[in-house]
Amino acid sequence: MSNQQKKKESLLRNSAFQTIIASFLCIIIGILIGYVVLLIINPRGAGQAIMAILKNYFYYPSAVAVTKYLGTTLVKASALLMCSLSVLFAYKVGLFNIGAAGQYVIGAGASLYLAVQFDMPWYICLIAAVVAAAVVGGVSGFLKAYFNVNEVISCIMLNWIGLYSVNMLLTKIKDQSTPYTKTLTSSNRTALLPNAGLDKLFANNEFVTIGIVLAVIMAILVWVLLEKTKFGYELKATGLNKNAAKYCGMHEKRNIILTMIIAGGLAGFGAGIFYLTGIEQWMVQQTTVPAMGFNGIAAAFLGGSNPIGAIFSSYFIQHITSGGTYVDKTMYCTQISDLISAFIIYLCGFVLFFKIWLNRFLNKREEKRLLNEQKGGEA
Repeated sequence: MSNQQKKKESLLRNSAFQTIIASFLCIIIGILIGYVVLLIINPRGAGQAIMAILKNYFYYPSAVAVTKYLGTTLVKASALLMCSLSVLFAYKVGLFNIGAAGQYVIGAGASLYLAVQFDMPWYICLIAAVVAAAVVGGVSGFLKAYFNVNEVISCIMLNWIGLYSVNMLLTKIKDQSTPYTKTLTSSNRTALLPNAGLDKLFANNEFVTIGIVLAVIMAILVWVLLEKTKFGYELKATGLNKNAAKYCGMHEKRNIILTMIIAGGLAGFGAGIFYLTGIEQWMVQQTTVPAMGFNGIAAAFLGGSNPIGAIFSSYFIQHITSGGTYVDKTMYCTQISDLISAFIIYLCGFVLFFKIWLNRFLNKREEKRLLNEQKGGEA
């Protein structure tokens, strides 16, 4: 085998490379399925609709508008990134944190309530969001560790408890003329995250803050924690086999609880860096949990359950989700982009099967090559 062939073989066996290829296949297949659905609904505008979803802010002819709406997409993607980190962190430890949506809600409630009711500065509000969401995540972890309550069940129940609790809490700071909470710009500007000059890079988009940078830094820290520390190794070992971890002297119950606390804190951090930009207000009459937490599941698995991969997958999921607002409303609803995201979520299971199939294919090819070399040597 030549050196070039060896390099190619090594690249194909690289887990990160396999994940990237599989993720791109998921995206392409998901978009194609979405296009077929558009054709079924109304074939006349299917091509324009799928292009509008993929273009998102590139829909605008003005470079200034494109830059401004790029900033808005990045703000939303940073919150989505934190939710995806919450999901993948728990998943690395063998837990499925479907409660990221509820923890996100709790974080939003804590940050906004302190900001408007008590005029707290942004860093206090952000810490409150993290702590409140971490406590809720810890409840699921405690139930799992000591009573073996499935975390999916406890998280789903806490999602709804959190939603209606936050609705009742934030009713106290509701604007009198609307169903939304008071704006931070009019009630407490110190609660707004600082721009640090980033807004000028995006056509003076006031919603672009240090939250984007903090989200990326947090993704890197999560990667370091999971891959480069003893604590991260213990967490993953507990997820693989908690009985073996216990036998090795690891505190498996503590690790499960800590995992859910950290996962909850990450989701709460996402809510804080989103709502403390002032980009949106909370509607106290809403009856559904925000989609941000559930979209985090798609971003986590599309990124190969890797914190660095989640940075790019979170942007992509948010890009096509926001792109749904530009489709022709007379033919399609904006939720068509959510449908495409849903297809991609299901296809994310293909990532694992693709990696298994590729490794088996490479192993068989290697065996065949060795067998031919052996026969050639005997001849």
